[in-house]
Amino acid sequence: MEFDTRPTPDVAAAVRAILDRATSADGTAPVSEQGVHSLGRDDDARHLVARADGEVAGWAVLVPGHGEHSAMAEVVVDPGHRGRGLGTELVEAALSAGGDDTRVWAHGDLPAARAVASRLGLAGVRELLQMRRSLTTPELPGADVPDALLVRTYRGPEDDAELLRVNAAAFAWHPEQGRWTEPDVAERRAEAWFDPAGLFLAFDRKDPDRLLGFHWTKVHAATDTEPALGEVYVVGIDPQAQGRGLGRLLTLAGLHHLRDRGLGAVLLYVEGDNTAALNTYGRLGFDRFHVDVAYAREAGPVAAEPA
Repeated sequence: MEFDTRPTPDVAAAVRAILDRATSADGTAPVSEQGVHSLGRDDDARHLVARADGEVAGWAVLVPGHGEHSAMAEVVVDPGHRGRGLGTELVEAALSAGGDDTRVWAHGDLPAARAVASRLGLAGVRELLQMRRSLTTPELPGADVPDALLVRTYRGPEDDAELLRVNAAAFAWHPEQGRWTEPDVAERRAEAWFDPAGLFLAFDRKDPDRLLGFHWTKVHAATDTEPALGEVYVVGIDPQAQGRGLGRLLTLAGLHHLRDRGLGAVLLYVEGDNTAALNTYGRLGFDRFHVDVAYAREAGPVAAEPA
């Protein structure tokens, strides 16, 4: 099993259908937004397709490591083809192709993923928490903007250069978010969920061309099992503007916007070891909902039954 460049359109369509079926079966998306976008982009992501009975049955995407960041992989197996060891094979292939410190995401950290991790001698090395809160109870704090600041919404691609500058500075430590480029913003701007009125930008009134921070909100459409949900999609603050309360202000501006759209609840993702952010979101009424775990080799793989 070898990783290759972007799959053909037919294979990509088959993978997207598997992602939909897996999300329905598991109650959580098996692959990140970034991983899904890689199906249609020519970038450094590599893809591995597993077949069974003549059809696409599983898929892995691998983003090679760069600098201090390890290679990252995500894996999905069609619910109709599980129990045959395909998940284990795809994870093993990703670990082999990406190097010893490759991290493999288990979204929702479901029992089957934990079983594969145990079988291969993998340990959890990173947690990404999903937190949620109601937008009705408790009541949202106010979001008054100080006189020295200007908060407005997104005007279009003319804002992208500053948005990307702050994003890169704010998330220099982050192996995925910190790498965003113009195509990343353009892809999201083309999504059905995109709403420029839900992307908030903060400036100092004395320097209205230099972005201090932003809060990009998102709305997830209702499904058969859940009503529509708002999301604190990305909050980025220029490190040079820290200490001005911008994170709380921009977060609240977005929460009020989502509430005013009639949404009843909101979610966000935060690194499990980001104590400051966890404390901030806790004070804003967010509670832990579920966890994504990145696994990496703890010891060499051991023989076991197929997953």
